Amino acid sequence: MIDAMDFDRALSRDELFHAEVFHAELDARPWASYTHAYGSAEDVPGCLRALAGDDDAAAEEAQSELYGSILHQGSVYEASAKAVPFLARIAAAGIRTADVLLLIGGIAEGGTDPDPGPNSGPDPAGSGPVRESDEAACRRAVVAQLPLLLASVEHEGRAVRQAAAWAAGRTGTAGAALAVPALRDRAAIETDPLVRAELLTSLVELDPRGSASAAAGAVGPDSPPELRIAAVMACADIGLPWTRDHHEAVLDLLPLDRLAADRYDHSRNEPLHDICLTLLDRDTEADREAVFALLDAALRSADPEARTEAVWVVTTACELSRSAPARLAPALISAAAEDGPDDETGALSALGRLGPSGAPAADLLAARAAGDGDTADRALEALVAVDPVRAVSLLARGLERRPRALQAASGGPADSLPVVPYDPELLAAVRRRLATMEPGGTTPFRLTALLAAWGPDASDAVPELLAALPAHPRVLPKALVAVCPPGRRAEVADALRARTGTGPADERIEAARALHELTGDHGPLLPLLAERLAGSAGGGGGSAEAIRETAEAAAAVGPAAASLVPALRAALNSPGAERNNPQMDDDVALAVALHRITGDAAEALPVLAGVLGDRGGLWRRWTLVRAAAAAGSLGPAARPLVPVLKALLGDPRQTPSAALALRAIAPEDLDAGHVAGLLLEAAEAGTAPFEAVDALVAFGTDALSDEHRVRLTELGERDSRVVRSGLDGTVEITDERLRARVRAAVRGA
Repeated sequence: MIDAMDFDRALSRDELFHAEVFHAELDARPWASYTHAYGSAEDVPGCLRALAGDDDAAAEEAQSELYGSILHQGSVYEASAKAVPFLARIAAAGIRTADVLLLIGGIAEGGTDPDPGPNSGPDPAGSGPVRESDEAACRRAVVAQLPLLLASVEHEGRAVRQAAAWAAGRTGTAGAALAVPALRDRAAIETDPLVRAELLTSLVELDPRGSASAAAGAVGPDSPPELRIAAVMACADIGLPWTRDHHEAVLDLLPLDRLAADRYDHSRNEPLHDICLTLLDRDTEADREAVFALLDAALRSADPEARTEAVWVVTTACELSRSAPARLAPALISAAAEDGPDDETGALSALGRLGPSGAPAADLLAARAAGDGDTADRALEALVAVDPVRAVSLLARGLERRPRALQAASGGPADSLPVVPYDPELLAAVRRRLATMEPGGTTPFRLTALLAAWGPDASDAVPELLAALPAHPRVLPKALVAVCPPGRRAEVADALRARTGTGPADERIEAARALHELTGDHGPLLPLLAERLAGSAGGGGGSAEAIRETAEAAAAVGPAAASLVPALRAALNSPGAERNNPQMDDDVALAVALHRITGDAAEALPVLAGVLGDRGGLWRRWTLVRAAAAAGSLGPAARPLVPVLKALLGDPRQTPSAALALRAIAPEDLDAGHVAGLLLEAAEAGTAPFEAVDALVAFGTDALSDEHRVRLTELGERDSRVVRSGLDGTVEITDERLRARVRAAVRGA
């Protein structure tokens, strides 16, 4: 029997899988002391036994469990590395070889190349060697088993050879020296197109320069389609110049998705999308034009499947490139016109991504929007983005049948979705809809968002809003305040005051807050806030959101809310206690309320210091932004917070809020040039672009250096979008709004 401690030594083929030896080695490892995604790895040996067993159903279940525990959503753990040698022996023994190789390759892919001498360096505390990371240990474990993996590239089964080629390609720099020669040898004699494609892709992954000639040589029409498209993708990945041969190869092979359907690299199974994304990321005029020429031709293809692929890529191109909408508009409009009434390729819906560049499609969209059903709704949704003025009358005629178009028209997150202009016909439709809408759903939010955007222009809707108020007491008060004209203020105030005495507490508070905003009358609001704060004492009352809303309402009242001060203090979390993000948000709001009511910053300072100094938690960005804004609202009284705010300046996500807070607290302590550079970095990185540009303007663009002016100008004029993420369909318009802000700032400078 092989000694358990000597398990990882080189084994002969005869030793690869002997059940008795395998189980003994498995039992010898302290699995309960290892960890995976769900804690202790004590279940891993059972899974490995089942995977190696004769019961196919049990083996399939075990494989699924291993993917969930030792390769959880691509992440690897201590137990992952420990399982690799056992998995390699199972695969080498011919037991579910292809499936097991893919699991091993996934573990390698989730790992990282080990640092040289990873266990030789001392611990910073001087306690001994630094423990190797789980990721490095996993990559090292797979590389140690490469001889077994590479033997499978000679297997008689195509699926096994393909899986082995893919897995070997995941071993990174650490595995290249051993894997590249073996993969090249196999590539020289391999005949199966899919395996050849996998071999080439792995070789390019491991040795891009050394594999460039092989990739370029496989682009031509003599190569099978699967290999040919893999070669085109490889050439793009390596960074080779895009040529006419590449262009023609892609067009010859459309649609491309079918050629990658049986490949194992599931992150690259949309070839046209991946090729165009790679070229756009190069950010050169030649590569952009190569993408646009490719998509233009694909959109004009006679094959609907090819057009469908191209439409999907067009949406991504418009999200990444500012010049894409104008360049691709004619071809996309042509593709939409070719489609039948059901928008089979999605081109009709995608026209909304063009924004104003899609204006020539307005007639087509209006004609399709005049019909019935979902296609008409999607056409009108696109028309809202392309020509909102023209969309208004169509939306007014079928408001109840156009939920997607209403969502696009009614606005969304700040600087995201377009809002249609005020129109009497659409207002009349909104009023009719207010009278018939039922509780629940998003319609009340959409309609009130439109009304709030129009403000007093929508004052004719007051009767309908008042009539619907009992059915929608949480949604409508703010809209009533937004549209209320002076002549109806008393009537609206009476209705809101009546709502403060009936219904659940959150509905009464909403009405009371609206009444205070409309008239300044805080009489009904204060006892409701006191009631909620009393309910939250000791953690027994409402949600964290309720506490935060209560504090914000109290802050809006100001000194007149002095009776609430003891309850606000009691609602603060205990100093030094472990707090999650909502609890920190509560404390920030409570600190602001206490300061605005009492005028004394002494209580707020330690609360804000505790939040601003706790940057280690997940998803803490917006909590810190709110805390910085709160600190700035204290003015010079917040000078003790200057060090912790300066510490936030270096984080691009926090730079704008920290800079504005420091400007309000201690402007003399700021180096304007240094701060301007940090703000530009935050804007350029796209982490907080709107906030960063607004902060630059607040600091004064006349103080920018020549270098800063050049960078700011480039931010507005570059082709690559600054805003790169957001709700589906909102990136383009959000970035264009940012671009307008930047250009205005440049003009101001």
